[in-house]
Amino acid sequence: QVQLVESGGGLVQPGGSLRLSCAASGLGFSSYAMSWYREAPGKERELVAAISSAGGSTNYVDSVKGRFTISRDNAKNTVSLQMNSLKPEDTAVYYCKAQWIMSSSKLYWGQGTQVTVSS
Repeated sequence: QVQLVESGGGLVQPGGSLRLSCAASGLGFSSYAMSWYREAPGKERELVAAISSAGGSTNYVDSVKGRFTISRDNAKNTVSLQMNSLKPEDTAVYYCKAQWIMSSSKLYWGQGTQVTVSS
């Protein structure tokens, strides 16, 4: 079983930057594809960014392309989301997710961290 602990959320001004981190426990981190989701008030949880198990492939939702960057450090069992040029519409609870590469049904979620973009 994988446990995920997120950090880095907070209040930032429009145009500012924030870096979210997700630390995974246990062994086998390199066998999981990692991703970040977000859930804004009144909206369903949406995929923001994803990265393959070895870090060689990434995908982003159109609204964050060019502004957000997902990365992972398999030696430290961490995945990060660098968020630049933040907009008020980026305000949401952000969640880290781990998915076992051998089964799409075997996945784990972090507790979520609040990101608020406001002046």
